[in-house]
Amino acid sequence: MTSLTESDLQQQLATLGELRAAIGKAIVGQQDVVEQLLIGLLAGGHCLLEGVPGLGKTLLVRSLGEALHLQFRRVQFTPDLMPSDILGTELLEEDHGTGHRHFRFQPGPIFTNLLLADELNRTPPKTQAALLEAMQERTVSYAGTTHALPSPFFVLATQNPLEQAGTYPLPEAQLDRFLLHIRVDYPTEQEEHDILAQTTGRAGGTVPRVMEGDAVLALQKHVRDVHVSEDLLRWITKLVRASRPGDGVPDEVRKYVRWGAGPRAGQSLVLAAKARALLHGRLAATREDIVALAKPVMRHRLLLSFAAEAEQVSADDVIAALLRGVPLAA
Repeated sequence: MTSLTESDLQQQLATLGELRAAIGKAIVGQQDVVEQLLIGLLAGGHCLLEGVPGLGKTLLVRSLGEALHLQFRRVQFTPDLMPSDILGTELLEEDHGTGHRHFRFQPGPIFTNLLLADELNRTPPKTQAALLEAMQERTVSYAGTTHALPSPFFVLATQNPLEQAGTYPLPEAQLDRFLLHIRVDYPTEQEEHDILAQTTGRAGGTVPRVMEGDAVLALQKHVRDVHVSEDLLRWITKLVRASRPGDGVPDEVRKYVRWGAGPRAGQSLVLAAKARALLHGRLAATREDIVALAKPVMRHRLLLSFAAEAEQVSADDVIAALLRGVPLAA
């Protein structure tokens, strides 16, 4: 666990502080969203953002790409988008000297470091599956040839919670591929005032470059070295298992949950807690990290019952009941 020295840690933490400050030059407020986004990046996972249009989701990802000096691409998902529009296609080329013809693979927009998949639920399941497979394997297979995606590779997918007409909701098995489900809320009154002042004048918020892609990869390795105690591991295991309806689980789970979280939820919660600990300057995760990340990690992994919908009980309400009903052993 000592592969990360104290001096290394201080240097990396200073850089992470600069990264937050750099994003803050373009993004007003949304501190929790920025933190969860950085946790997803450090943990090597992908994030699903949910929020109404106009809350700065695209600007946030672009600012992150500029601050990290990483390539950024945005794909607007539509009902007629095909898998080849994302992954790439083969072009027939001819050598004018010899007349020889051959196919050349033309990489699609997925060959980037940061990919914003805007309104992922507006595209058919075939295209969704192509993206999610590439997210999991970090490779693209086309015509029998496997092409590796750049590293680091980070997908941020967005969903609009308001308009459900003409959408293709992501199946639970595919939602499980996302490390975090991040909710983007409206800004406070003061933040909204600051947004108006910052975006309607001549001076634009330019984002300075503070980190390279290699530094991100190094931090992702350091996250794995962060310590999680045996007590916390057992608590995470009990939390995830208690989300599945059965005997000995909280009443809210038995009443409102049809299908609980799988083992990947526990893996994601451990990794995300480690990333948050490192982000806060610690080499060991604490109960606070797990409580802070339980909802973003688990809210998209619970399938609620009709009773929950009828009584307007959300996944966050069930997770809050889980945290109350499954205490950490002293």
